[in-house]
Amino acid sequence: MRGHPHRIPFSSSVTARAVGGTIANDLEARAMARQSDSSVTLILGGARSGKSRHGESLIAALPAPWVYIATAEAWDDEMTARIATHRARRDARWQTVEAPLTLPQALRDAGDRPVLTNLMLGEHARGPATDDLLDALAARGAPTALVANEVGLGIVPEHRLGRDFRDEAGLLHQRIAARADQVLLMVAGLPMVVK
Repeated sequence: MRGHPHRIPFSSSVTARAVGGTIANDLEARAMARQSDSSVTLILGGARSGKSRHGESLIAALPAPWVYIATAEAWDDEMTARIATHRARRDARWQTVEAPLTLPQALRDAGDRPVLTNLMLGEHARGPATDDLLDALAARGAPTALVANEVGLGIVPEHRLGRDFRDEAGLLHQRIAARADQVLLMVAGLPMVVK
């Protein structure tokens, strides 16, 4: 495994440190900080894979203040609790912007501040809206980390709406990944370098 170009090797000389209430790998934080001012990192993974924590640690390795663009909407008690857990991890150095339907504009409004956002796909993320999102990412002048669920690795959804969502999410991820500077796949809290 030593020297494999797509894996971050484990080394006892790499230390973990607490950043904003999360554990960040110093090696990865330094790599994010070395990227250009307009770098885009796409972080994919399944439920509870550590996507958001890892994205927070990458952005928190940069000078504050940071912007967290929240696109999730609380439609039930379970989602309300998930959102509250995410908010509790972020301290006063984070500015949270609620933008469930206006992610491209929120990215533009963030200016030169580092941004972390979750990428929730809805009816608004198709066609021209996807192009608008890609244009907003291309215009960014600061590091941006996008967090999204990788939903294409499981069983084929039983209902058409589920299959359509899976397909649209996969196509959107492909388009973002093609333009991203880095793509990570989170597995059991560990980042696997895809690009």
